[in-house]
Amino acid sequence: MFYHVRLHSYVVIELKTEKFKPEFAGKLNFYVTAVNKNMKSKQDNQTIGILICKDKDDVVAEYSLDNVSQPIGIARYELTKVLREEFKSSLPTIEEIEKELSE
Repeated sequence: MFYHVRLHSYVVIELKTEKFKPEFAGKLNFYVTAVNKNMKSKQDNQTIGILICKDKDDVVAEYSLDNVSQPIGIARYELTKVLREEFKSSLPTIEEIEKELSE
């Protein structure tokens, strides 16, 4: 969970290492409601829920969120072994990380 200062909103992020299932949306909706009821102040905006899964079927995801009134989104992630060029210059290499950790 994070707090977005500019949006004045809590952000609940759930990461799943499997394909999206409809019950994931229900669980995230529960978490978002719990944050809204127990943590959110009157000055805060609605809590945002983000569900990131290994894969998803767009139709199943759409049906799962059809009657959800809270701001919840579902996305998929992709793992890659090759780092894009624009990130290489700003991130340390594996060797640099290992060296730093061993010191």
